[in-house]
Amino acid sequence: MIDKQDVIAFFDRCAPTWDENMIRNEEVIRKILDNGGVVAGASVLDVACGTGVLFPDYLSRNVRHVTAVDISPEMVKIAASKYPESPIQVICGDVEEIAFEEGFDVVMVYNAFPHFCSAKDLIHALAKATKPGGRLSVAHSMSRKMIDHHHCGQAKPVSNGLMSEKELAELFDPWYQVDIMISDEQMYQVSGIRREEQENK
Repeated sequence: MIDKQDVIAFFDRCAPTWDENMIRNEEVIRKILDNGGVVAGASVLDVACGTGVLFPDYLSRNVRHVTAVDISPEMVKIAASKYPESPIQVICGDVEEIAFEEGFDVVMVYNAFPHFCSAKDLIHALAKATKPGGRLSVAHSMSRKMIDHHHCGQAKPVSNGLMSEKELAELFDPWYQVDIMISDEQMYQVSGIRREEQENK
């Protein structure tokens, strides 16, 4: 069982060198954002935003607003320093415990999903934060096999194995109509549209 305090400590230690160790596959990131409904005018919830690796992508797509949440104070410090005059609000906290005033058009969990204690609890919490008709995406810019290999070292105590796209789609199902399931050599993404009739559950 992952301990959230261990997650915080791990990512606080990683924060200073996170950006310099980041490798971006621009084509895959574009596909993830396209599939995720990141378009002009959208309101975005960036879950476990880290140092804000997707911030320039959101801004280049002219989103209306980004609320970026991370549980690591050191990650948040870096993220908050990057675009101070932009429509990006960075919050340090546990996204599962925050009651957002309004729902979001787009909820994005990018390169972070295995570090949550309970996938089911996370999806339930994010369903409350997604507007009816809005979209949730869980995505990685590498294969499931590579993600699990990447997390078998120092990150093992703060990582769960990445479930199959079909297993994750089943967790989405009570709240979302899943229409995208990708798990190949380049990327992993499950994405669905928030159902109207499940709005208050």
